[in-house]
This record gives sequence, structure tokens and C-alpha cells, in this order.
Amino acid sequence: MTNRDYDVVLYGASGFTGKQTVEYFAKRAGTVRWAIAGRNREKLEAVKTQVGGVASKADVLVADSQDQAAIDAIVSRTRVLLTTAGPFALYGTKIVDACVRFKTHYVDITGETVWVKELIDRYHEQAAAAGTRIIPFCGFDSIPSDLGAYLVARFIQREMGASCKQVKAYFQMAGGVNGGTLATAFNMAESGQTAQARDPFLLNPPGEHSVQEQRQNQDPTAPQYDADAASWVGPFIMGPINTRVVRRSNALFNQWQEGYGTDFTYQEYMKFSGPLGWMPAVGMTTGATLFEVALQTPLRPLLKSMLPAPGQGPSEKTMNEGWFRCELLGTTSDGQKVRGQISDKGDPGNRATVKFLCESALSLVVNTNELPGGAIRGGILTPATALGDVLVNRLRQAGMTLEVAKLSR
Repeated sequence: MTNRDYDVVLYGASGFTGKQTVEYFAKRAGTVRWAIAGRNREKLEAVKTQVGGVASKADVLVADSQDQAAIDAIVSRTRVLLTTAGPFALYGTKIVDACVRFKTHYVDITGETVWVKELIDRYHEQAAAAGTRIIPFCGFDSIPSDLGAYLVARFIQREMGASCKQVKAYFQMAGGVNGGTLATAFNMAESGQTAQARDPFLLNPPGEHSVQEQRQNQDPTAPQYDADAASWVGPFIMGPINTRVVRRSNALFNQWQEGYGTDFTYQEYMKFSGPLGWMPAVGMTTGATLFEVALQTPLRPLLKSMLPAPGQGPSEKTMNEGWFRCELLGTTSDGQKVRGQISDKGDPGNRATVKFLCESALSLVVNTNELPGGAIRGGILTPATALGDVLVNRLRQAGMTLEVAKLSR
């Protein structure tokens, strides 16, 4: 892999999120050798012109995601393939297939758990044997959750000499949504993946789970007052994605004798502050439920026509003024408490997602010798298992807050 033409290729670079990855790399990539790729040369050239600076010198590589030979020609030339071209169940499989065959590391921003389950079944063992890191979920789905649980559990183990019994995450955020994210939701509904996605252990390695485990790990469905958060909380719309990723991380770590703790559980919520927090908690829960129901009905085409299409997204002002905060509460096996926080300025679905994704790719090429598990670790991994403290440190250097501290009794 050391003789490849590029360190990173940014695929889908002419899309709404893809263009932002080009802007980020132009500012942060340094001496990393990178190129942009997609299916339309004219649009890719336009992105180079719009971004300007060092981006104007980036090579342009052209391949339709359904053209395996053309994808192979790109993947074989780079150490890492970064892609923002979703829905990934439609446009990602041939890219992953090529990455596994050519031993090229891979990162994306998918939240499509059923598709990733198919990748695990098909490619995990081959990628693991070759030390190839295939890392989905490198956006706001699901890095705050995955790294947050990882940081809390490791703090408990390393600083307190205890095991981690439970982690709960509470999200607050402001920002917009882009058409690519909505297209993924529509595709999941149209392909009948919704029911399968409800399995709380969907991404775990094969194994039996007791009735108690199933009950403890079910997704919350109603608003409630949470005494630990001293606030009203409701189901987090991305919880059915993020929780599966965290559980996969712990299951993989268990295989390497590095698990978080016996009977570890993870759950997450949307947090609503203030004495009247129950009102938005009820309102948002009801709205999310109605949207999910509408996706399964003949109203779906109408929703599509009313919402942003792929390639569209929030304004620069909305993205710049957005923010997110993920508060974490960890509990040790003997009842001690730990608090953590991951937060940043910028719209979570765009600004934060791009930072997460690009720093994940840069971790693989700049910090190769520091990656957890060494050169032998590979497979369909998670951000925590594939990148761990390397990504934590890079995100801190990029201005993001990631911190954990013990709670005084």
C-alpha cells in the first residue's frame, strides 16, 4: 500500500457534504496526497474552482459507483477511500468490495445499519485477515456516541480501576438537515429495512442474548423525566443507529479481551432542559413518530417533494451557527459516577460530520503507527475500535471538546 499514488481519495466530492470535505482537506491535509472523485468530471472541476487554493491542484478521478472496473481503478491507487456518496446501500457496496480486495482502508458517513450488517456478513473476516480497516459510521452517526462511550469506559478502567456497568448519553443540538440524509431515510423505508433495524444487537457478532439483555437494550419510545440528567428526555432520532454501533464496539473489544465491563449497557436520549422540558419532549417524540409512520404510507412521495433533495442542504449561516453537545454519564460496577462531554460549534449533520469524517481518514494516513491494535487490526470496524485515542486526540487538536471527569459524591 505504501506505493499508492494517493493517501486519500475523496469520493462523492461534488455532493453537498462532499464539497465540504474538499474544503476541509484544503485547510487541514498538509502534506497528505489527496484527490477528488465522483461520476461527473464537470461537477468535480467546478468544486475545485469554487474551493480554490490547494484544492485547485487536486487530481480529478472519474468513476460511477456502479462501474466496478472504474471503481477498482481508483481504489487501487489510494491508501484510504473516503466517501460521502449515499444512500450507501445503493452506491457503496462496490466501493467497499474494491477496498477489501485491494486492502484499502475505508471511511464513510452512513447511518444504514442494515447495510452495514450485510457488509459484516460478507466482508468482515476477509478484511480482518488482511488488516484492512473498513470503518462506517464516521459522521455525527455515530462518532460522538461511540467515542463518548469509549472514553467514559476507559476512564473508569484506567483512572478508577473499576469496570463500566452503564453509559447513558444525552444529546442537545441545533442545525439543519441535508437531502442526502433524507434520501437515506427514504431508501430504508422503501427497501423494507425498518423492521430489521429494530434489533438492538443487529451489528454484534453472532451470539445469543437473554430476554433480560433484550429488555435492557430496547430503544426508548416515550418521553420521561430522567433523574440522572435532572431533566426531561425523549427518544433520540439517531439512537437506533448509534446504540448498535456502541454495542458492536464493546462486543469487538470483548473478543480482544478489552471490553468495557460485564453486562455493559448503553442508551441515549434527546435532552430538554428547563421546568417545561416535558413540552418539547412530548412534541418532538410525537413528531418523530408521525414522520416514521408517514415513511411507511402512500404519503412518502409527498414528503419527498416537500423536503430537501440530494445535493441540497442548509445555508452557510445555519451550518455555522449550529452546535451540538453530547453529555455522558457512566456508572461503575460499584455505583460510582463519571461525567463526560463531547461538543463543538457548527451544524452537527454537516460541519461536525465533515470534521469527524476527515479526521478519521487523516488518522489512518498520518497516525498509522499509533492506531489501536497495530497493523493486524482489520475488519468491518467502528470508530472506537479502529481509531480510538488517535481520533480523540485529532478531534481535540481540531477544536472539539472531548472530556471525562469523576463525579464527586
